Amino acid sequence: MTTRLKTLGLIGGMSWESSAEYYRIINQGVRDRLGPTASARLVLWSFDFSEIAALQAAGDWDEIDRQMVDAASRLEAAGADLLVICTNSVHKSAPAIEAASTLPLLHIVDPCARALKADGHAKVGLLGTAFTMEQSFYRARLEEQHGLEVLIPGDEDRAEVHRVIYEELVTGRIEPASREAYRAVIARLVERGATAVILGCTEIMLLVGPDDSPVPLYDTTRLHAEAAVKAALA
Repeated sequence: MTTRLKTLGLIGGMSWESSAEYYRIINQGVRDRLGPTASARLVLWSFDFSEIAALQAAGDWDEIDRQMVDAASRLEAAGADLLVICTNSVHKSAPAIEAASTLPLLHIVDPCARALKADGHAKVGLLGTAFTMEQSFYRARLEEQHGLEVLIPGDEDRAEVHRVIYEELVTGRIEPASREAYRAVIARLVERGATAVILGCTEIMLLVGPDDSPVPLYDTTRLHAEAAVKAALA
């Protein structure tokens, strides 16, 4: 009997470096569950990230909301059954998408929070863009809906984490010096009591891994993509 796969609607290109990881992880997950010739049903709307990054820098989230809602409607018209935003920061637009679309949205925070709680973590560090670390849309969901205590890096560390993402990782650059800087930021979060650290930007997993941290790292890219596979098979 053939399994009926739901069609995933991916909102990607923010950046394409991490969207490529979503495509790989989702298809590998479907193949692992359904057999060697199986692959995912999905449609992808891929943004020119330079345009989105400029809007982020300008603080024009209303226009970002409008473009994300437009992308969701295009994916629905293309046959998507559920939506996956392939980035952490633009989950700030999740409420606008949920208000405008009839499709369910698989929020990136939820599978990560469930994994953290299942492993017994209560106080966690968060790395991501300045938008993700400093604004409430992401941390509030972790804290208010999932009951986690969230620590963010200090001012200088936040600036460096953000710089590396936008100047290096989204362009495919992996610099050893930046890996060392992230290791130091993680160590300072652990000193403050974090028992785990969320990689809350979908590119960070390209730079650091388990060997770079004294506590477990929770990669939102992988957790989100694996949750998408489960949702597609549900």
